[in-house]
Amino acid sequence: MHPIVFDTVEVPVADRPAAWVETMALAEVTQRVKFLETARFNARMELMPLGVGQLSTLSYASLVAQRTPKLVRQSDPEMYHVAVATGGEIGIDQHRQSSLLRQGDMGFFDSSRPFDTQAGEAPGHALLFQFPKGLLRVPHERFTALCGLSRPWTHGVGRMFGQFLVELSEQYPHCTPHQAAGLGATAVDLLMAVLTQEDDAPGGREPSQQATFVKMSAFVTEHLADPHLGPEMLAAAHHISLRYLHRVFQHNGTTPRTFIREQRMGRCRRDLADPALRHLTINAIAGRWGYPHPAAFARSFRSATGMSATEYRTLHAAPAAQDT
Repeated sequence: MHPIVFDTVEVPVADRPAAWVETMALAEVTQRVKFLETARFNARMELMPLGVGQLSTLSYASLVAQRTPKLVRQSDPEMYHVAVATGGEIGIDQHRQSSLLRQGDMGFFDSSRPFDTQAGEAPGHALLFQFPKGLLRVPHERFTALCGLSRPWTHGVGRMFGQFLVELSEQYPHCTPHQAAGLGATAVDLLMAVLTQEDDAPGGREPSQQATFVKMSAFVTEHLADPHLGPEMLAAAHHISLRYLHRVFQHNGTTPRTFIREQRMGRCRRDLADPALRHLTINAIAGRWGYPHPAAFARSFRSATGMSATEYRTLHAAPAAQDT
């Protein structure tokens, strides 16, 4: 697979700002952009679809991009974004938290809330990983608490995550669509480990309880295909009471049934958007993730996404750069 490349050097100087705004809207989210050096503006983006997610390499300078409340209301793909800085400086601002990303830092965004990004005269370089919120097996609040902040990706699990994205961007041309989708899922799993590491830091949640949640999260992932998966099965497998089970999930901002439903729905969305799985029927995909009854799946899918599974699959048959 080859990345989809947009480079302003291929566009007339006068048309570069408008072309960049349009490309950003298609590849990421709609933003209002102010160009500080219009006459000398240059930018480059490489888009690498990963099933329902996407990895992009970005290089740009002399601009301020704003995702305003109005733009959020007009269109929200409900995606999480993680920027891994590889050079220069990029400023980020969300949830009244601000950071300056330099090489070795990573920053976090939520498409459903307003945010600002800035780059000065020196080009900022970054890898941007974006994916549907439902694929991340941690509570929404865990991710949004980091929005606008920076964290290093130079050591520990963060290094594994950042280096994985770097290697993925370099080896992407050698991947098949099915492999790319699987690698996107791996990136989400590594990010979950990064967020769990946040909890293990001083001031984080009580370690034994968090360890229990991580174990149960892994158990859920391994048993999503089992239609009997539920709170009772989880509690029995981990030799804990239902009361303690609910307490653990409550401390992580969710409930066992909600967590299981979100993980199942995330896998269904991923498979429905995977071009390598077009040969599978919608009912077959639903069945492989614990939905044996088509009517129940249809209701759940529409409730979660606002559209039918058929409409979702048709929508994601278009080029991935248009999905967001």
